[in-house]
Amino acid sequence: MDKKAILVIDDDRNILAIIEMYLKKEGCTVTTCERGDTALEAFHKAKPDLVVLDVMLPGMDGWGVLGKIREESDVPVIMLTAKGDTMDRIQGLDLGADDYMVKPFEAKELIARIKAVMRRSGGQSEEKKVSFDNLVISLDNYSVLLDGKPVEMPPKEIELLYFLASRPGKVFTREQLLEQVWGFDFFGDSRTVDVHVKRIREKLGERDEWQLKTVWGVGYKFDVAK
Repeated sequence: MDKKAILVIDDDRNILAIIEMYLKKEGCTVTTCERGDTALEAFHKAKPDLVVLDVMLPGMDGWGVLGKIREESDVPVIMLTAKGDTMDRIQGLDLGADDYMVKPFEAKELIARIKAVMRRSGGQSEEKKVSFDNLVISLDNYSVLLDGKPVEMPPKEIELLYFLASRPGKVFTREQLLEQVWGFDFFGDSRTVDVHVKRIREKLGERDEWQLKTVWGVGYKFDVAK
């Protein structure tokens, strides 16, 4: 992780100091911010490779900050929160978070998560695009075209659709999709996959040539007519 720029946004100065110390040991440059209403300014100045973002912040909460970041960037974001409720996790993932940690946590685990997210987000020089009968899904610019028209989707819906569509016919369990698309073990309700699939179907509909199918008792697959 040498020379990676990390922005850490948290109102707890002790947590900021600990995370900053561990990241600097890894060779990273670290910018810290303690308020949500100044986080976007800090984001623009730091131009980070990754953001560590607390949910409970003064001025603007972490969900609001994440939404603002996602309006202009797909930089990886790891959410920190004291809440362990499943719906909070689903909300963060729906808004485009790349990983999620519940406080209290071990700094070493956070560093491991940061390294894993950075590995997943890096090294994507090859074209990442799949096409099926008027459906084009691209991870190069995070876009989905249906009949030549753009379909608005948040990053995780696009990533889930791309993952399944790039492996047509293969069935994946919800747990496998959480691990492969979200990149970590999701402890709790796996309904977040069902929610994402439902929203994708609502936006794309179904075609005879391709369908996002439920395999009852197992999971999902992207089915392509032969």
